[in-house]
Amino acid sequence: MITDQHMTTDSSLPSPWLLVDRANRLVQILATPSLVQLVLRLALAVPFWRSGMLKWGGFLKLNDTAVTLFSDEFMLHLPGGPYHFPAPAVMAFLSGCGEIMFPILLVLGLGTRFAGLGLLFMTIVVELTVPDGWPIHITWAAMALGIMAYGPGNISLDHLICRARSHAR
Repeated sequence: MITDQHMTTDSSLPSPWLLVDRANRLVQILATPSLVQLVLRLALAVPFWRSGMLKWGGFLKLNDTAVTLFSDEFMLHLPGGPYHFPAPAVMAFLSGCGEIMFPILLVLGLGTRFAGLGLLFMTIVVELTVPDGWPIHITWAAMALGIMAYGPGNISLDHLICRARSHAR
């Protein structure tokens, strides 16, 4: 499997192989790591942002539905359970804050690896709450792990800050 390597163009290659090599190079040009990292950040931010927006009724004011969900509807599916969430109002507030702040950080590319870690933790809690949603949850977890492992990319405030710090030295 060819990933980051370019096949050498050799005139002895049969023409189908030459076309495959050119197609491979085109795909590599289109899917630059920085673009992939940006799209990954945006893709993970969207579902959490949308969920977070549904929890708020005003600035730092949860709506009644959010608290009701954590007190009556949501349950933690742990061995011997399911169990109610402890301190449902606090859990709803923390969840709502995380679902707004972490996506903002991801979109900006600021504190990106920590935002990815926060959303990975939230994904684990969501999975424990809605175990049948594992196909989408594993996708979120994979995106969060990719962000944590490979960072935000060049299209981010983290990159600009690191570059500015290295020029200041």
